[in-house]
Amino acid sequence: MKRTRNLAQEWKEWLAREGGRLLMYARQRTGSLEEAEDVLQDSLIRLWGYQKERGYCPPDVPLAFSVLRLVAMDAGRKKGRRKKRDEKVIQLHDYDEHWLDPTLEDDEEALLLRRAVEGLSDKLREVVTLKAWSGLTFAEIGAILKISHNTAASRYRYALELLQRELNHLKEERHA
Repeated sequence: MKRTRNLAQEWKEWLAREGGRLLMYARQRTGSLEEAEDVLQDSLIRLWGYQKERGYCPPDVPLAFSVLRLVAMDAGRKKGRRKKRDEKVIQLHDYDEHWLDPTLEDDEEALLLRRAVEGLSDKLREVVTLKAWSGLTFAEIGAILKISHNTAASRYRYALELLQRELNHLKEERHA
């Protein structure tokens, strides 16, 4: 029980000494004070876990800054992905994604695109659907399909090449 009190006191003293600098660094790495506080809190939780081998003693300051930097970068990436996903949702609602709507098959380009996507192999079609219309990252697609993110990215690029070739071919035929 006494060791627990000592640890708590050590952490309180460490936070009193280093907390301001860590928060200032987090603030510089994020867009707002609220985000900085969240990043600092997440960093402290990670640091606590990392300190298991050291008897949960407060960490070295360079390690704390390093973990804070990584957590801030992760938070920035998540925020960027969330923003892109939100923008795509807004675009989907603002822009008439008519070719996804089977009731509007009279639109010739929508029909061509639908047929081209349907003509892809199952593996390629699945990756295109998850990436283009679900907004998932290649890492997320890889986890869902039980493949590496590199394989998911490769399938996506290959599918886009095939779709482009097919659509160019169909457009040339149409205008010939």
